[in-house]
Amino acid sequence: MAEKNQRLEIVTPERMILDEDVRFVVVPGEEGELGFLPDHAPLVSSLKTGVLRLQKDSETSSIAIHGGFVEVRGSRVTVLASIAEKANEIDLSRAQDAKQRAQQRLEQKASEVDIDRAQTALKRALTREKAAEQ
Repeated sequence: MAEKNQRLEIVTPERMILDEDVRFVVVPGEEGELGFLPDHAPLVSSLKTGVLRLQKDSETSSIAIHGGFVEVRGSRVTVLASIAEKANEIDLSRAQDAKQRAQQRLEQKASEVDIDRAQTALKRALTREKAAEQ
């Protein structure tokens, strides 16, 4: 018997990142990870910066997500993300450089350093690095 799939759409303001049938999806919800199988109960939730994982056939993929929302209706999962990057689109060395710069800014503790911005940059760099390495 064939496994039932669900439609996964990932959209950013710039482009459609993904639109295909998948078996399983895990998103970085504000209160923790949320996992969806086909025919999940309807749900809307905000997303935080983190790694979205999906399973298609026997293959697992990762996508870096930076904020947004997820909506689940029946066998359709729609992710509206502020920023989303497939693992194969991420420049790992660039992400590691960004992580290093953000860590240096946080270590400086100088009054001209925007701590919130540096922490956000660090979180995004770590997410990109994690998605690229999975």
